[in-house]
Amino acid sequence: MKLATRKTHSRDGALCVVNQSLSQALDISDQIPTLQCLLDHWSTLAPLAEQAYHQLNQGKAVDAFVFKSEQFAAPLPRAYQWADGSAYVTHVALVRQARGATMPENFWTDPLMYQGGSDHFLGPCDDIVADSEAYGIDFEAEISVITDDVPMGLDPSQAGCHIKLITLVNDVSLRNLIADELSKGFGFFQSKPASSFAPVAVTVDELGDAWDGKRVHLPLFSYLNQQLFGQPNAGIDMTFDFPTLIAHAAKTRLLTAGTVIGSGTVSNQDHSRGSSCIAERRMLEILEHQQAQTPFMRYGDRVRIEMLDAQGQTIFGCIDQQVVPSA
Repeated sequence: MKLATRKTHSRDGALCVVNQSLSQALDISDQIPTLQCLLDHWSTLAPLAEQAYHQLNQGKAVDAFVFKSEQFAAPLPRAYQWADGSAYVTHVALVRQARGATMPENFWTDPLMYQGGSDHFLGPCDDIVADSEAYGIDFEAEISVITDDVPMGLDPSQAGCHIKLITLVNDVSLRNLIADELSKGFGFFQSKPASSFAPVAVTVDELGDAWDGKRVHLPLFSYLNQQLFGQPNAGIDMTFDFPTLIAHAAKTRLLTAGTVIGSGTVSNQDHSRGSSCIAERRMLEILEHQQAQTPFMRYGDRVRIEMLDAQGQTIFGCIDQQVVPSA
C-alpha cells in the first residue's frame, strides 16, 4: 500500500492512497482523515485503506485524480516524535578521521541517535528556507520508518513488526552551526531545521525482495543541481538495522504510533558510489587534497533524492527542493 497526505487548509492534510506507478491518487479522508489516525487505529482501519488502494490500482476508483508531488505534504506533516540515528558508522568514522578525532569503540556497538524537531516537516517540493548561506546548508539523504505503538524495553527481534511504513527523508543540516552546539555537550537544535520527506510512504510489502525485514537493499540517489551526487546502496554497511534503532529508542520509553525513526546519512565504504551529503564529500576531499573543494548549498541550488525499484520505477516519489533566503 502506498499512502500520501494531500495539502489542505488543515495542518495534518488529507489522507490519500496512491497507485503503484505514482500516477494517480485517491482521497480517502472521508473514511480515514489523516495518516496519524490510520496509525493510531491500524488494525481496524488498514483494511479499509487497502481496499481503496486495490480499487485505485484496478482502475475502479471513480474519484481518482492525477498525482502531483507538489500538491502533497510530508506523509506525516507533523509527528509525535522524530528520532534520527546514525546507522552507517563508516560515515561517522570518516567525518571524525578527517578532523583528526579518534572514534570510541562503542560507536560500533551502541547507536548514535538524536531527537529532532517534529512539529513541522517539509513536503517533498517545499523550499529549504535559510537566513544565511554562511550557515553551511547541507542535505542528508536517508531512509526512515514509521512505527505503530512500540512498548518500552523490547528486544530488537521484537521491533520489526512495529514498522508500518517506510519513506525517504532529507535531514537538512546547517553544518557551520553544529560545532558550537555540540561543544556545549547538549546536542543539535539550531543546526537541525525542519526535515523534508518524500511524498509517499509505503508498507514493507511494496519493497518486495529489497526489504529483508531489517534493511532496504536498493541504491539511494541524490542529485545536486541535476548532477548525480551519490548512489550508495542503503542495504550495505548499515551497522545498525531498523529494528535495532527502534529498540534503542524504546529502551527507556514507549514510542507512540507515528514515531519516525531515521537511518542517518546513507553511506558505503565504497566511495566510488558517491555520497549522500556534502559534508561527507568534503571530508573525502580533505583526506585526499588537504582541503575541501565542494561548497555547501547556496540560494538557488536544488537537491533531488529518490529511490528506484529493480524495474527503474520510483518507489516513494522524489524529494525535489530549492534553497531560498527567508523573506
